[in-house]
Amino acid sequence: MTLKSSMTLLALMGTAMAVPSPVLAQGNPLTPEHLRAQVAGYKATFTCSGTFNGGKSVEQIGREELSGIQRGYREDMATLPAAVIDHEKKQVAVSYSETMPPRYAVWRPHLGCVQLPIGTVDVDGTAALMPQVELPEPQQSNAAWPDGNGGSINAETSAKLQAVLDKAFDAETYGKDTYTTAVLITTPDQILGEQYRDGFNIHTAHRTWSVAKSIGATVVGAAVQEGLVDVKAPATINEWQRPADPRKNITLENLLHMSSGLEHRRAGNSTDDVYFGAGLVSDWVTTRSLEAMPGSRWKYANNDTMLALKAVRDAIGDRTAYNKFAFEKVLYKIGMNDTKLETDWDGNFILSSQVFTTARDLGRLGILYLNDGVWNSERILPDWWNDYVATPAPQQPQRSDMTGYGAQFWLYDKHEQFVPKDTYAARGNRGQTVMIIPSKNIVMVRRGHDESPVASFNMAHFAGDVLKALEE
Repeated sequence: MTLKSSMTLLALMGTAMAVPSPVLAQGNPLTPEHLRAQVAGYKATFTCSGTFNGGKSVEQIGREELSGIQRGYREDMATLPAAVIDHEKKQVAVSYSETMPPRYAVWRPHLGCVQLPIGTVDVDGTAALMPQVELPEPQQSNAAWPDGNGGSINAETSAKLQAVLDKAFDAETYGKDTYTTAVLITTPDQILGEQYRDGFNIHTAHRTWSVAKSIGATVVGAAVQEGLVDVKAPATINEWQRPADPRKNITLENLLHMSSGLEHRRAGNSTDDVYFGAGLVSDWVTTRSLEAMPGSRWKYANNDTMLALKAVRDAIGDRTAYNKFAFEKVLYKIGMNDTKLETDWDGNFILSSQVFTTARDLGRLGILYLNDGVWNSERILPDWWNDYVATPAPQQPQRSDMTGYGAQFWLYDKHEQFVPKDTYAARGNRGQTVMIIPSKNIVMVRRGHDESPVASFNMAHFAGDVLKALEE
């Protein structure tokens, strides 16, 4: 199907239609055809989200969203034809095959961009079937921070703190060849320091990657507060309820702790079929068999996060009510108005990775935890949730960086040379971090587009330097 002349042609990568060679993508062998479909889906969804969620320019999308990506995708990405944006319909098409239709991504209010299934021909008809939520559009407020965006910075940034913020952008001090896009230092009452790369501002959203897991845990916490789910009880996964299925004994807590025991071939799973291949969460993450008893081991798993959120969906029952829940009970209550929680084409939130948001909205998330789950006197999370997510899980990762794990948050209790022992953080690919330090009543946010997996921003070192600057 040819899109109308109102579309904008994005010459983001090359224009040749090269024949792909067999490769391994995230450790799994793929046919050349399926790999190319995934890479086209990557380009379509990142172009869609970067344009309609993030307000990014053509140059930004090419420079940041579509470069420095996982190595298995780079060859095909370089040879895909230009993406095509339809600004009127808010959809993006990326051709990748002479025999298959293009990959499509379509934007919706609140929910951001969704990929249409591979092989979709009736684009308009299929797009009309995509999940939608009817909610009032959140209004940007000029109220004082954190309820609104009144003023760029609410406290004078000291020269010493400013020097630390500048170093975060130098691609050397806190990690060679890192690419910082934003840093934010805030208390619940005022922004102490804030800085953006050229082309970014307080409303420029980009993908959180696995910081989304901590946003997902917050949605789960709100569901616990509402009495919909119980972390100690078996997760309410509909597909596991047959009498002989031992997976029905996996608790929601097992999923939050990355201790489901479910099979996957590498840390993080191979979830590209969900992230970029338009695979449904319900088709992919519910099919794994047990390879260890639930709760007996720690293994980082995107699937565990998606399953935890699917348990919330299955407890609520109605797709639309589930999609509204995250916005009505969490995001819009705390002013995360620039945040889009993206879904698959059946309305499952992909809250292991697929969220587009801003540094300030992530600052608000951290402040919710500093406030013990309360916002403007309203309890959003259980009064024990802050401690719960920051308590070491029974089984722990064995990592060279010595970080531990709670419930969808990383723990820094072994980094006392830089930060207090109570420090914990949401972390994501390409250098996304929301660091929460309760004993200092402070949140630090760092956003970036570091090359994956080469560059690494040392957030603990940066945070330590920030704390020193604030104390002097």
